[in-house]
Amino acid sequence: MEKAVPVAENAAWYRLSAEEVVSMQESSHNGLSVEESGRRLQEYGPNELKEGKRITPLDILLNQFKDFMILVLIVAAIISGFLGDIIDTIAIIAIVIINAIIGFVQEYRAEKAMQALKQMSAASAKVFRGGSVRQVPAHDIVPGDLVLIEAGDIIPADLRLIECGQLKVNEASLTGESVPVEKTTDAIPVEDLTLGDRLNMSYKGTYVTYGRGRGIVIATGMQTELGKIAQMLGGEAGKTPLQKRLTRFGKRLAVIILFICAIIFLIGWLRGEGILLMLLTAISLAVAAIPEALPSVITIALAIGAKRMVKQNALVRKLTAVETLGSVTYICTDKTGTLTENRMTVEQLYDGETLVAKDQLQMGALGEPIKDLLYAMSLNNDVIADHEENLKGDPTEIAIFEMAAQAGYLKAEVEKEAPRVADIPFDSDRKCMSTVHKRGNGYLVITKGAIDILLDRSANLSEAQRVRINETTELMAAEGLRTLGFAMKTLDALPEQIKPETIEIDLDVLGMVGMMDPPREEAKQAVSECKTAGIHPVMITGDHPLTAKSIARQLGILENDNERVITGAELNNYDYEEFKRIVLDTRVYARVSPEQKLNIVTALQDNHQFVAMTGDGVNDAPSLKKSDIGVAMGITGTDVTKEASDLILLDDNFATIVKAIRSGRRIYDNIRKFIKYAMTGNAGEIWSIFLAPFLGLPIPLLPLHILWINLVTDGLPGLALAVEPAERGIMRRAPRPPNESIFAQGLGVHILWVGLLIGLVTIGTQYLFIDNPKWQTMVFTVLCFSQMGHVFAIRSETRSFFQQGPFSNKPLLGAVLLTFVGQMAIIYLPVFQPVFKTQPLNWTELGITLALSMIVFLAVELEKVIKRALLKSHTTK
Repeated sequence: MEKAVPVAENAAWYRLSAEEVVSMQESSHNGLSVEESGRRLQEYGPNELKEGKRITPLDILLNQFKDFMILVLIVAAIISGFLGDIIDTIAIIAIVIINAIIGFVQEYRAEKAMQALKQMSAASAKVFRGGSVRQVPAHDIVPGDLVLIEAGDIIPADLRLIECGQLKVNEASLTGESVPVEKTTDAIPVEDLTLGDRLNMSYKGTYVTYGRGRGIVIATGMQTELGKIAQMLGGEAGKTPLQKRLTRFGKRLAVIILFICAIIFLIGWLRGEGILLMLLTAISLAVAAIPEALPSVITIALAIGAKRMVKQNALVRKLTAVETLGSVTYICTDKTGTLTENRMTVEQLYDGETLVAKDQLQMGALGEPIKDLLYAMSLNNDVIADHEENLKGDPTEIAIFEMAAQAGYLKAEVEKEAPRVADIPFDSDRKCMSTVHKRGNGYLVITKGAIDILLDRSANLSEAQRVRINETTELMAAEGLRTLGFAMKTLDALPEQIKPETIEIDLDVLGMVGMMDPPREEAKQAVSECKTAGIHPVMITGDHPLTAKSIARQLGILENDNERVITGAELNNYDYEEFKRIVLDTRVYARVSPEQKLNIVTALQDNHQFVAMTGDGVNDAPSLKKSDIGVAMGITGTDVTKEASDLILLDDNFATIVKAIRSGRRIYDNIRKFIKYAMTGNAGEIWSIFLAPFLGLPIPLLPLHILWINLVTDGLPGLALAVEPAERGIMRRAPRPPNESIFAQGLGVHILWVGLLIGLVTIGTQYLFIDNPKWQTMVFTVLCFSQMGHVFAIRSETRSFFQQGPFSNKPLLGAVLLTFVGQMAIIYLPVFQPVFKTQPLNWTELGITLALSMIVFLAVELEKVIKRALLKSHTTK
C-alpha cells in the first residue's frame, strides 16, 4: 500500500536547506543503498498514478454466466436431466460452456492487450544507488533517491534540488509558464510560495531544457503535485453511449420476445406438444433472440479495434473514443510537435548582404561573409553528442550546430583551432550568449542573440546596413521564421573580468539565421483528408501569430488571406456571444492561454459541433475533459493529461489523429455490420418458430438446433466482421451525427425485411418437404446456411460480394467454412445424429438446401444493386 513520505505532511521542502532535506529523507549525497531502495519501494509503492481496479480472469469467466437467460437455460437443462433426457442436458450444458469459453478468451485477450498498452510509455531515470549511477525504471524510484538530471530529461518525481549547473526546467505542463525556469539550490524562507516560485524544486512531468543537476526525491506517485491533480480528475467512464443505447433497446426487445415465446409455448402446449419440449424451445429461442450479450460483444470489438489502432500509434484509453471518433467535426490541435516536427531547423541565413536558403548552401560556392557566419555558428553552442551520436542541448542550438556541420564546419574540428576558454551564459535580460576562444596569439569573441540587441552593441554598421538588416528581419518574421543574430570580434588579450560589460561591446555583426519548427510532411496530407471528410482542422498555439499563420498556410489549414487568425489578446475583447458567432470560421488561434482553449471548445460545442482537442500539459486537462475526444501527447504529455484523455498519440503526430478517425469510422461501420448480421439472424429464428403454428405446421426446430445456430452464427462469423476492411470513400463522407441511432440509415429496415425473408425461406422449406422424413434436418440446415449467405452479403453497404472478393476478409471466410464443416458433421457423423436428432441428406436434398439458402444472399445483393443505382442517380443530378 502506498504511504505518505516519512516526514510531516505538506512539508515546505523549499524552505529547508539541502542538508536538512538529505537528513530528513534519511538519504545521503551518494543516494540510497540498493537494499534500502528496495525496502522503500515495498513501503511506499511504485512511482506511478493509481489505476482503477483491474478485472481478474476469474471475474471475466464468471461474467459469462451472469446473464439471467443463460442461468434459466442451465436450470431448464438440469430439469430436463432429472426427467430422464440426459443427452439434451449434456448437449445444452456443453454449448453453454463452449459459448462461455469463446467469450472468456476474447475478453481476456482484449483485457491483456489494454494492460500491455498502458506499459508502453514507461520512462526511466538515472539515480545514485549503492555508490554508483544506475538507470532504473521511473516507477521504481522511491523517496530519498538521489536523481541525476540533464538537458532533455523528464523529471521522474518531485525533487528538492541539491546541485545545479545552469539548470533550467520547463514547467509549462504544471504551471502554464512557457519560459524555462532557472533553478537554484538555496533555501527560500518564504511561506506559501506558488509552485512556479519554488526555484529549488522540480516536479514530476516537467523537463530539463538546459544544464544539469541533482535532486533528492521528496514525493512519488500520487503524493507528487501531478498525483494530487490526478486525484481531482474523474475516472474513466463505464459503458459507452452505444452500449447504453443497445442495453436499453435490448431490455425493451426482451419484453417483446418473452411475450412471443410465451405465446409459442402456449400454442405448442395446446396443440399437444410436450411441456418440457415447449419450455426448452421457448427458453432457447429467448436466449438466441434476446441480444443480451450484444453490449459485451461490442466491447470486445471495440477493444480489438483499439489494439489494432495502437499499431498506428493511437492508444485508446476509453472505448468511448473508438465509438465516437466518427462524429468528430472539428480537430483543435497544438502546432508544436503535432503539426510540426518538434525540432528547430535553420531555413535561411543572412550575411548582411545576401539571403541564402538552406538548400543553396554548397561548399565552394560560399562567400566569405557566409563562411564567417557558419564558423561562428559552429563554435557558439553547448551541444554535445553522446556515445551514440545523439545530440543533446537546446533545440535552437542543435539546429545551429547541424546547419554548420552540414556546411562542413564540424564543431569538434573547428574547436581544435579555436578552443573555448570562457563563456557568458544566456540570460533573459541580456538576450544573448557569448563564448571566448583562444585563436593564434589572440582571442575570438562570438556573441549570439536577439538581432536588435546585437545592433545596439555593434561598432561599424552604417545606417543603410542597419535598415537592410531590420527589413530582412521583418521579412523572415513574416514567413514565420524565428531570427537569431551572430556577432564577432577579436581581442589581443582578455580583460581582467570576463563579463558582459567588457566582452559584449564593439561587436561586428556577421548576420543572422532564420529558424522554424518545420511542418511534418504527412500533416499536409492529413489536413487535406480532414477537409474531404467534412472535418475542420483548427490550430491552437502559444506561438507568434506570424509563425502560426505561416505554418497553417503551408499545411493547408489556411487557404486564403480572408480566413480568420485570432490572438489571445483579441479573444479577450470579445464577449461570449460574439465569439460564439465567429468560432466556426476561425482556423488559427495564436498566443492563447489554457483557459481560452477551454472557451474555444465550449463555443464550438454550443454550436452543436463535435470536438477533438489535443494537449500535453496539466493545464490542458480541463479542455481535454470538456472536449468530446480528448487527445493527449504520448511523448511530451504529462501523466495527468494522459489520464484526462480518451486517446493518446504515441508519436505526437496530427496525422495519427486522422488515422484514428479513419479507424474509428471503420470500427463503427463494422459494429453496425455485426448488429445487422446478428439481429437479422435472430429475427429469422423468431419468425421461423412464431409463424409455423399459424400455418398449421409443427415447431420446425428443436431447442438444441436453436442453440447450435446461435453458437455458430453469432460466434466466429460475427466477430470476424470486426476485421472487415474499411468501406471505399470512408473519409469522403460527412461525420456521423453523434445522436444518430445505431439503426439509422436503413439498418432497422434491413433487419426487419431480411429477418422476415429468412423466416419465410425456412418455413417454406418446411412446407415443401413436410412429407419428407428428413424435413427437420433440411429446415435446420437452410436456416443455418441462410445466415452464412447473409454474412457474406452484408460485408459492404453498396459493393457486391464479388467486387470485394472472398479473400479480402480471410478470417470471415475461415469462420464460415468452419461453420459449414460443423453443420456437415452434425448431419453426417453418427455420433452427433442422436444428439441433434438429424438424418443424413442425400446429394439432391443437400443441393436443394444449399440452393434455398442462397435466396437471402441474392436478395441482399439485389438490394445493393438498387442502392448503387439510387446513389449514382443522386450524384449525377
